Amino acid sequence: MISGMKFALAVAALALSGHAAVAQSEKSGVEKLYVLNCGEGTAGDISRWTPGLNEGKAMDFVDSCYLIKHSSKGWFLWDTGIADAVAAMPNGLVPADPKAVTWRRPKTLAAQLEQLGLKPDDVKAMAVSHTHPDHTGNVELFPQATLYVQKAEYDWPGANNEPRFKPSHPVELLAGDKDVFGDGSLTILSTPGHTPGHQSLLVKLPKTGAVVLSGDAVHFKDNWDNRRVPSMNANKDQSAASMQKIADTLTKEKAQLWINHDKAQRDSQKMAPEFYD
Repeated sequence: MISGMKFALAVAALALSGHAAVAQSEKSGVEKLYVLNCGEGTAGDISRWTPGLNEGKAMDFVDSCYLIKHSSKGWFLWDTGIADAVAAMPNGLVPADPKAVTWRRPKTLAAQLEQLGLKPDDVKAMAVSHTHPDHTGNVELFPQATLYVQKAEYDWPGANNEPRFKPSHPVELLAGDKDVFGDGSLTILSTPGHTPGHQSLLVKLPKTGAVVLSGDAVHFKDNWDNRRVPSMNANKDQSAASMQKIADTLTKEKAQLWINHDKAQRDSQKMAPEFYD
């Protein structure tokens, strides 16, 4: 009788440990995604993004950053937006070319982190979609965070052949896709074309499902729907191939595409301190 009871207790204990393991596995991975306001602007002439169309047409743009909480690995930041210093410029960051985007910074990245109870030091890992200044403006706010960047982007000469990042910044150079935390919850996708080492991000959230953060593989929905390649892109064929790769990923993962600069889409999203889970 006692041995039978022991056996029953052992079976019960195994079942409980199994439930605990399942619960633990369900908890691992990405928990939250915050959409941060990392700039708002107006393009003087969007024909550079839509070759042959929209000559002289102005358009509002937005610039988003995304803060991601992983259950065991902590905080990961995707893109850093326009430099926080632009917040102090009354007329925004006015470009030399009136056709380009005049950027404003209604909220600093630092202030939005503070609102969430975070300091820059809390961010242990980060990545930028590419090295244009509306995506890298605050990289050095996080000098301790490991930066994931494609080697092709890192090696791409900047203005006057300057390096694109401080040599002292900890970096992991990539040569293609990267499962950041090894659990499939956060995957950097190599999507070159806009720049030589452009990348996008696949995020798998427990309730929202899969989301692909576009970077500048596409700038707004109309360009995505019509597969238009901006005239300033580094490589037209790579740009088209990367859009197809994203489309295939959306199908495979049943994912949503969040387009970084698309104001209509961003206006429909929950902004920090609200989040997606």
